[in-house]
This record gives sequence, structure tokens and C-alpha cells, in this order.
Amino acid sequence: MSRKLFVSIHLYLAAFFSPIVIIMAVSGGLYLLDYKGETSRTVLGQITGARLDADSETLEADVAALLASLNIETRVEEVRARGDSFNTRPSSRVNYTLRQTDTGVEVEELNPNLQAIMMELHKGHGPAIYVVLQRIFALGLVLIMLSGLYLGWMSPMYRGKTLLLSGLGVLVFFSLVLI
Repeated sequence: MSRKLFVSIHLYLAAFFSPIVIIMAVSGGLYLLDYKGETSRTVLGQITGARLDADSETLEADVAALLASLNIETRVEEVRARGDSFNTRPSSRVNYTLRQTDTGVEVEELNPNLQAIMMELHKGHGPAIYVVLQRIFALGLVLIMLSGLYLGWMSPMYRGKTLLLSGLGVLVFFSLVLI
């Protein structure tokens, strides 16, 4: 492949994915600065006599039916079960927690703010189509980095700097990971 092709690949991928990189870096940085976002919680009601089974093959439909019984119309793409608690996904928007109690199922609405939404997206808890974009983004980011390293390596003027800085990056990463 020619240098011009690598420059084009690097440029186009970087230009396309740069808004996502910037948004994720800002929201991740805020998280590391201890601003994790907030999620408001509202108990919507109790469905007496209802039961949920984490092993049910129709769990998503069962949860959607229970929510509909409280006049809640929402798209349930997935349900995560943890003990007696069932959480609807995607959780990057208004979502629901259903808790099994002795008398039935208690339903709680969770409404995340922007930072909490961004953290859920970081974790891969967004809509299924967004998870596909995240996978493409991961591949794109690897291609951006590899094409940048290749371009630095192929330029006699930048080869030494590229080797030094990328080697230093590897050294810093592993020394901090192994602490």
C-alpha cells in the first residue's frame, strides 16, 4: 500500500471518529474526577402476586408485560437479573428496576442525567445499534493508531521519535499496570 493511501485512511478515520473520541474522553475524564453523574429514582408501584423468573426464556416479554400493567410503554432490549433485582436495558435512557418481594414485584423508574448516560454508554449499556457502533469504533481506533505508527515509522524524519515515544508509552503503561 502506498503512503498516500495510509495518510488517507488515517485522516478519514480520525476525522470521522474524533467527535466520539472527544466526547468519550471528556465524559471519562469527568468520571475520573469523581463526577459520575446522577440517576433519579422513582418508585412507580407494586404489582401484587407477580413473579419473575431469571431463567425464563421469555424474561424480556414478562418484564414488558409487567411494565405495561402499570401503563409503562417502553422498549426492553434486555433484562439483567441479579438476585431478586431485574434491570432493563438499555440503561443509557429512562430504564426500570423490578424487585421481587414477598408480595409481588416493585417497579422503580431510573432517569439518568447526561453524565450518567455517558457512563452507561462507556460500559456498553446503550441501545443494541449503539453497541454495534462501539465495535466499529474500536476497530477504527485501532486502525487509526496503527496507520499513525506506520506513517511515523515510514518517515525517516519521524522514525526515531515514533519509536522512542511509542516505546515510552508501552513502558509507562506496563509499569503503571504492574504497580
